[in-house]
Amino acid sequence: MDLELRHLRIVRAVADAGSVSKAATRLGLAQPALTAQLKRIERLLGGPLFERDRTGARPTPLGELVLDRARVLLPAAKELQEEAVRFANGPTTRFRIGATSGAILGGLVERLTAHGPVRTCTSWSARELATMTELGRLDYALVGVCGDSGPPGDSISWTTIGVDPVFVLLGLGHRLSGEKELDLAELAEESWAVNPGDGCFGDCFATACTRAGFTPGTIYETDVATCVHLARIGRAAILCQATHQPAPGLVMIPLRGAPLRWRHVLGWHPATPGASWVLAQARQAHAEAVRQSPVYDAWLAHNPAIGAKW
Repeated sequence: MDLELRHLRIVRAVADAGSVSKAATRLGLAQPALTAQLKRIERLLGGPLFERDRTGARPTPLGELVLDRARVLLPAAKELQEEAVRFANGPTTRFRIGATSGAILGGLVERLTAHGPVRTCTSWSARELATMTELGRLDYALVGVCGDSGPPGDSISWTTIGVDPVFVLLGLGHRLSGEKELDLAELAEESWAVNPGDGCFGDCFATACTRAGFTPGTIYETDVATCVHLARIGRAAILCQATHQPAPGLVMIPLRGAPLRWRHVLGWHPATPGASWVLAQARQAHAEAVRQSPVYDAWLAHNPAIGAKW
């Protein structure tokens, strides 16, 4: 006899009920029948799963091991069944997309959901998303790279969606918050708040600061909410993509000469069907994010030569 999902359901039912008799009632079985089934399951798994006495049934160490696995496998099997039913009765195209933080994913999901179910996965690590795509766990990886740097994953097809200048976010009360444009050197005394990442952006930022004549001060590597808080209270400046939508209490200002730029790239395994169409949707999502940027047009007006390159 092989282990089946129904066996795991029985084990979980006994553990949840705290006794075989209560579990039998909940399952609609006679207690002797459930007891016999439980004994067969225990023989299959190599030992007793519960210590049973007049006070009820308590999992043994082996029982705890089986229950830990059951609590993962049973929901996963249910999710698989539900997804398969939806897939069989709905659109035949699915999209599994992994992305680092950015303004494009929401617009891309909006476009794809009209054509099939979409699953998303987010990570600060572009390498992790590339590996998941190589292994077939994702259909697409949407990541960002600094300047002309190459994205990770040798067996993935990567194409650039768009390139944005990097701007700075400051709190409304900051001494420079009223400026239309800033030299990076004007921020030499600032602390910085950044999101974690495994690319070369940190090195590129340090290089840009060196060219501007200073070494960056304190750098807080933390989550988005903390970055926003530190900028809002004047404790840090934030570097952001030009497609970013500022949170309340912050102002986004272009950096003169665009010393840093961020390239959005979409990757997929060469065997993935329909990639060119998804790429087109991603480019449309980026274009829409550009149009919605509160200062992008002003930046292009002040930097037409640089803007023409992008």
